Amino acid sequence: MSFSNQLLDDCTALWEAQKSHPFITELAAGTLDEAAFRHWIRQDYRYLLDYARLFAVTGAKARDEETMTQLLGIAHSTLDTEMDLHRAFATEYGIDRETLERTTKSPTCEAYTSFLIRTAYEGSFAESMAALYPCGQGYLDIGRHAATLATAEHRYTPWIEMYTSEEFAEVVGTMRDLVDRCAERFPGEHEAMRKAFLTSARFEHAFWEMAYTQEQWEV
Repeated sequence: MSFSNQLLDDCTALWEAQKSHPFITELAAGTLDEAAFRHWIRQDYRYLLDYARLFAVTGAKARDEETMTQLLGIAHSTLDTEMDLHRAFATEYGIDRETLERTTKSPTCEAYTSFLIRTAYEGSFAESMAALYPCGQGYLDIGRHAATLATAEHRYTPWIEMYTSEEFAEVVGTMRDLVDRCAERFPGEHEAMRKAFLTSARFEHAFWEMAYTQEQWEV
C-alpha cells in the first residue's frame, strides 16, 4: 500500500465525518443555508491565499526543477482557477471583491492557516507536503461523494463540478505522487508526515463545522 493511502486509512473516521457533515449533505441536496455558504466562500477565500503561499514556499524548498515546477504550478492554479470559482460565487451571492479581501479569518481559519504557514517555514519538505495533502484529497473525495448524493442540478452544482473535475483530480494526483515520493526518499520523516497530515485533516473537518455554524470571534 502506498504511503498516501496509509495516511488516508489512518484517518478513515475523519474522512467519513467530513462526508457526513451537514454542510456537505445539505450542499449536495441543494438545501444548505445560503448564509452558511456565504460564510464558507469568505473564509475559504482567505484560506486559499495562504494555501497557495504554502505551495510556493514548499516549492522553493524543492531540490529538483520538476518538483519546483509542479508545486509552483499548483500555487498558480489555486490562485487562478480555484479562486476564480470563489470570486464567481461571491458575485452571485452579493459579496464584492473588497469584502472578500477584508474578511477577518474565523478562529478556525486563523488556526488552520497559521499551522500551514508555520509548517511551511519551520518544517521539512516532506512535512509540508503531508500538511498540504488532506485539503486536496479531501475536497476531491467529498466532491465525488456529494455528486453521488445529488439527485438534480441546483445552486451548488457548480461547486460539486469544480471539485470533481478532471483538472482538479490531476492536481490532487500530483500532490499524492509527491507525498509518496517524500515517503520513499525520507523514511525517517514518516512519523512527522503522519502528524502533519492528521493535524490538517482535523482542521479540514473543523472548517466545515466553522462554515456551517458561521463561527465568529466572540469578542
